[in-house]
Amino acid sequence: MPKMIISLDGVVLKEVQLTKDRTSLGRRPYNDIVIDNMAVSGEHAVLQMSGNEGYIEDLNSTNGTYVNGKTVKKQQLHHDDIVEIGKYKIQYVDEANAGASAVSGAIRVMSGAAAGREMALVKAVTTLGKPGVAVATITKGPRGFVIAHVDGASQPMLNGVAVGIEAVALRDGDRIELAGAQMQFVVH
Repeated sequence: MPKMIISLDGVVLKEVQLTKDRTSLGRRPYNDIVIDNMAVSGEHAVLQMSGNEGYIEDLNSTNGTYVNGKTVKKQQLHHDDIVEIGKYKIQYVDEANAGASAVSGAIRVMSGAAAGREMALVKAVTTLGKPGVAVATITKGPRGFVIAHVDGASQPMLNGVAVGIEAVALRDGDRIELAGAQMQFVVH
C-alpha cells in the first residue's frame, strides 16, 4: 500500500498510509493530511488513487505544488517522487510498484539534543556535519548508500574506522560518528 512520508528540514514528521481513493492535503483541520503552515493553502492539493496509480493535483493553491522540483497542476506519482508544498517535502513511497533499486534509508541520531530523531535520506546527496570541523556526504545510488568525507580536519568514523574521500558503502545498523555526534544508518 502506498504511503506519504512528510518531512521538514530533513526531519520526518509523520507517515500516512494511503488507504483512501482521495487524500486531501492542506492547512485546514478537516484535511486528511494537515500541514499547519502559512505557506500552505487551506485546501492545497489532493492525492487520488486510481487502481495502483497515484496522482497529485494542485487545487489552485497560492504557492503551488511541486513534484521533484517542477510545478505541477496534475501529475502521476512514482515511487520515491518528492512532492513539495511550502517548505515541506512529502515522499511518495510505493514499494509494490518500485524497481529493485528502491532502497530507502535514514540516519537515526543517537546522542545530543536531537537524540531519537530520524532523518530520511530522500535526496540524492545528503550533507552531514559542521563546516570547518567535519563534513560528510551520504549519496544514494542504485545499489544503496555510500558515505564519504568532504571537508574538515576530523574524518567521520564508520563503525570505529575513519572514512576518507573514497566512498564507503553503508549497511543497515552501521554506526557513524561525525563532529562529536553519534548516528546510526538504518534501512527501511
